[in-house]
Amino acid sequence: MRRLWLVVAALGSVSAAHAADMPDLPVLRGGFTDGLSKTSHNWDGAYVGVNGGYTTNATDFSQSVVGLTNFIFRDSVLQQPTASWSLMNKTNTQSTNFGAFVGRNWQWYDAILGLEGTYSYFNNLATSTSGSNSLIITNPAGDNPPSGTTDNYNVTLTGTAAAKVKDMISLRGRVGWDGGDFMPYAFAGAAVGRMDVSRTVTSDVTLTQIVTTTGAGGATSTTSTTYAVPAQSQTQSQHRTNAFVVGWTAGLGVEYCIWEGLFARVEYEYVKFSPVMNTSVTLNNARVGLGYKF
Repeated sequence: MRRLWLVVAALGSVSAAHAADMPDLPVLRGGFTDGLSKTSHNWDGAYVGVNGGYTTNATDFSQSVVGLTNFIFRDSVLQQPTASWSLMNKTNTQSTNFGAFVGRNWQWYDAILGLEGTYSYFNNLATSTSGSNSLIITNPAGDNPPSGTTDNYNVTLTGTAAAKVKDMISLRGRVGWDGGDFMPYAFAGAAVGRMDVSRTVTSDVTLTQIVTTTGAGGATSTTSTTYAVPAQSQTQSQHRTNAFVVGWTAGLGVEYCIWEGLFARVEYEYVKFSPVMNTSVTLNNARVGLGYKF
């Protein structure tokens, strides 16, 4: 038995000496994680930031003066034929934008949901157009000329319109994905813009009456007389300053964590406003920004 204990003691001494000579491997201390775990950036929390970029504006003036022409031709036989005249075209313009944003993220594993408010100021985002159209309207509905008489209304419309988008606020919901230092996201929400909008139309209307008569023996004769129509020959204008216009917004973006809470972002935003005075405005915004998450 005494010999057995001596053998056990000798083996223990050799094992301890061998362990002391082994290198200090991280895996033996639990510090080796390569391929065993995934680091994830914490995007949860409130944040603020500033941004700037470029905006393209598409403004549809094709129906801008319809409200004015409907007023000029109200209660007349010309209201229906002129109700949908497309007098002017669409225009496009470009400008820079500057703004700020504030929001809050909530993170569940790799999924991120957020709510964000933005403000954008547009640098001279203004456009205008003009147009003219002439048409001969013969015996319009509701017109009852005498037998043998043809009424030709000679209508000429000349119009101008302008629109300027000053600034915009939006409230957007966001859905993102935690890609480590990167977070791609999509958003959609409501927008309210502030605009100056104006429109003017001038109408010039004359009536040419062609009368055909049949004499003895079946001979016919034709007479033509032109009259001014002052009731429908006039100019109407309308101007709204700082008009608030509602709309909707949607887009895509990506954020990159630079250092701790500091992050940069790049995004594209589409904005569609409801018509104001029959003028429709659409914006395409490209932005870069810098923010800080608390």
